[in-house]
Amino acid sequence: MKIFTLILALWVAPVWSADCRDFVFRETPFTACTARLPEDDLRLFLLDENGKNFGQFQKLESFVKEQGLNIIFATNGGMYHNDRSPVGLYVENFREVSSLITRDGPGNFGLLPNGVFCFNKREFIILETEKFAQQELQCNYATQSGPLLVFDGELHPKFIKGGSSKFIRSGVGISSDGLTAVFLISNKSVNFHDFASTFLNHLDIDNALYLDGNISRLYAPKLNRMGFGFDIGPIAAVVAPAD
Repeated sequence: MKIFTLILALWVAPVWSADCRDFVFRETPFTACTARLPEDDLRLFLLDENGKNFGQFQKLESFVKEQGLNIIFATNGGMYHNDRSPVGLYVENFREVSSLITRDGPGNFGLLPNGVFCFNKREFIILETEKFAQQELQCNYATQSGPLLVFDGELHPKFIKGGSSKFIRSGVGISSDGLTAVFLISNKSVNFHDFASTFLNHLDIDNALYLDGNISRLYAPKLNRMGFGFDIGPIAAVVAPAD
């Protein structure tokens, strides 16, 4: 049985299904966190009510608590500039904060093909950037990043098996029915090929997008992970009503 099927079978709760689990694949430890529609409330967060970056998961936790919510898990929500503003398309609660970038460029973001993670209350979508630009999708939330790790069941063509460039990495993949998003973070340095292969060969996910590298962090209270570190840009978080 694929581990992804097993995870979904285990991750059922009375109010929400979101949860995180640790596992090891090819001698590398990972943590995978799921959000499933329509049960879970996944959102992207960037700025507080004063227009300042949240930057830290603890600041975001305080913010949502004022709304009667708790964070189930939170992680990096996409790449960002030095001022913590998003790189490429970023949509939060229907509002486009920054625009889609269709040209190539430097760094991992510009390692084409890159893509967009878009979602609403009905489905999660990951599309290659050019294909996304050609469609009129309703994205309550969206973040552009790169490279695409897996698309249509194939690894990115520029990934090298046994590559020596290893970092902590994070990404998001979606199930074939578009109802489940799986956020994956490596707990040890890993190359792109092995990281992407974890989505494809271990989690049985055919479409996945890279989110970030060494600055990737995870806030998962049930795993006692607080995700302390330098300020980050966009944050992806599943929230639920406080008990």
